[in-house]
Amino acid sequence: MNPFSHLLKAAGAHPPVGTWIMSASPLVAEATGHAGFDWAVLDMEHSPVDMMEVVQMLQALSATKMVPVVRVAWNDPVLVKRVLDAGATTVMFPFVQNADEAARAVAATRYPPQGVRGLSTMSRASRFGAVPNYVANANKSMGVIVQLESAQAIKQLEAIAGVDGVDGLFIGPGDLSASMGHVGQSSHPAVMDLMSQAVLRCKALGKPIGTIGGDPESVAQYRAAGFDFVAVGSDLGLYMQGARAAISGTTPPKGRWAASCVASLCARTCRSLVTSAAAVSSQLDSRPRMIAIGLPSSRARR
Repeated sequence: MNPFSHLLKAAGAHPPVGTWIMSASPLVAEATGHAGFDWAVLDMEHSPVDMMEVVQMLQALSATKMVPVVRVAWNDPVLVKRVLDAGATTVMFPFVQNADEAARAVAATRYPPQGVRGLSTMSRASRFGAVPNYVANANKSMGVIVQLESAQAIKQLEAIAGVDGVDGLFIGPGDLSASMGHVGQSSHPAVMDLMSQAVLRCKALGKPIGTIGGDPESVAQYRAAGFDFVAVGSDLGLYMQGARAAISGTTPPKGRWAASCVASLCARTCRSLVTSAAAVSSQLDSRPRMIAIGLPSSRARR
């Protein structure tokens, strides 16, 4: 079974909590993996992450329990082929608008005759040829998550969810709010209402649906609203939060001690990334369950 699908099935009444990896750093990705998150998106759409960095981050995360999802920059079979050969098993596709685009996404993750994935017997995915019958079995282990990021896409929800091979839907609140005329207002009541309707429609279909919030409070509300998997912020967001906390109230150093003080501050800030991430995960797990969706922070990214 696909690792992300297994995570969802094993979660029961506790939706898995993830985050975004945007730093392009294998070390930071690995640290985040040890902080307690269930899954993470290695983002190739809105970050400088390139293919070799995807390989290195997948290698780093293999030492953790965090399940990686790679978001490609676009619904392009060439990009998908490369991340699958790099070892990704779950791919997130941005801005899928209709069933045809969803079907193209699925096809990009499958070898013929079910799809159009190019064949390579020498890749990290097959452990460089060491996995017996990799090509014959690979299609069964692939996971596809498609993002609905516009009001138009939400209208097509049933058709998109009905495409064979689509394992889950993911609402991007940022782009959705923009498409509805509420740029930068992902917590606008109209946006929240449409997201709530999407959850109910997915429940009726039995299709998992996820989203992202900018802080633990908004994510807790999304979980209570019925989302099956949720993400909170990003590694860079957690780093900036820790950096601001570390530098707050600190008097700028002078003289010969400046270099050592700056080095010490950087070390404390890096350590705070792991501490902050662990605190977020713990806070979400311990928060009392709510019964209605609220108005999460507008800092939620797409």
